[in-house]
Amino acid sequence: MRRRSRAVDALAAVLLLALSAACGSRLPESDFEHDDRSSAPRGSAPLRVGIITSATSPVGGSAFTGTRDGAKAWFDRLNARGGIDGRRVEVLLCDDGGSGVGNNECVHRLVEEDKVVALVATTALDYAGASRVSRARVPDIGGQPIGSAYDTYPHLYGIYGSRAPRNGTPGWGGKLYGGTEVYRYFKREHGARTAAVVSYNQSASAAYARLVERGLRAEGYKVVTEQVDFALPNFRAVAADLREQGADLVFDAIDSHGNARLCRAMDEVGAHVTAKVTNVQSWTSTVADAYQDAPRCRNALWATGSSRNHDDTGHPAVREFREATKDLKTHSQWQLEGWAAARWFTDAARSCARTGITRACVDAAMNRSEGYTAGGLLLPVVFERRAEPPRTVRTCLSVARWQDGRGWVGQGDMNRTCFDVPQLAYEP
Repeated sequence: MRRRSRAVDALAAVLLLALSAACGSRLPESDFEHDDRSSAPRGSAPLRVGIITSATSPVGGSAFTGTRDGAKAWFDRLNARGGIDGRRVEVLLCDDGGSGVGNNECVHRLVEEDKVVALVATTALDYAGASRVSRARVPDIGGQPIGSAYDTYPHLYGIYGSRAPRNGTPGWGGKLYGGTEVYRYFKREHGARTAAVVSYNQSASAAYARLVERGLRAEGYKVVTEQVDFALPNFRAVAADLREQGADLVFDAIDSHGNARLCRAMDEVGAHVTAKVTNVQSWTSTVADAYQDAPRCRNALWATGSSRNHDDTGHPAVREFREATKDLKTHSQWQLEGWAAARWFTDAARSCARTGITRACVDAAMNRSEGYTAGGLLLPVVFERRAEPPRTVRTCLSVARWQDGRGWVGQGDMNRTCFDVPQLAYEP
């Protein structure tokens, strides 16, 4: 089961879209032929892979490009070392603009016209073409579960795995499930008892906040809810109440700009917390600039996820990633996960080299990828197809804390920071 971000972190991207008032319609869907014309004779013919990214979405130019950049860095390095079985990997990029129309156009071009053998590191705000990818039996490897597609369709393999049946309906009867491990972690490891959830008076933000509140209450927290006006937010009043309520933790259902303003207000009024908890998408090296006016709150930022801290250069797989991406201006967790997705495709394709690298062979290899870790970058990935949703799951957690001068500092071994936690239902 996806960690907290299946229910929370993934919705953060959708929340950002709602707060940006973006929209997109869908094109009618048509069937694709189930063939393997994406394969090519062994030898010098390149292997084509596609990367669909909402690079120019209304959320912002850099919000969704991290996975693309990480995957491309892997393939650049791979090609410099001879490719796969002597074949170069040709990476075809498609920007869907963050709309369903654009996504369907990308799927049509990459899958039907360019005959890619696989999609890799998909990061789509509206994955409208997911069912078309599935019907074409094109393996989609290591995509970000921003929506419910990776818990809905076969042949789609999200970066965090899935236990859902994936029979064309999201999750189990239209409901997905997420655990409470993040809240359990702060309660057990840091003695947190009071948690605040800050949201806007806007429907998507409020719904997102309610989901976080449910998880916190299930773990026995006293929950403080704070709502601000979307158009004219008074973050100073929220910060003052956080101080008065004695909040140990702060979670939020607001955008990145709002978070920076909230942190600044917390510093100004002296609202000091154990942790201001953020998500994988915000686990980036840009913290020092984004929170430059809030040094105390900045150093209380924590991030949780399911992949190894991108600043953990003591680990050889992370060190390899950082060396290959040293020319990038910033680093992020999504870059590392895009790199891991490209490595996943490569490992699957190499297992097919003897018989032929086709869509069908790569897909079969993905179906055998139980416990995959990308050399230790990911927590072991699970694909189970359970008929019934689990009531509890043992879930491990990657945790890091921002510290000025050190960046993101890992907090313990992610493979040992594990909890048996209840699974709470929610509708995507």
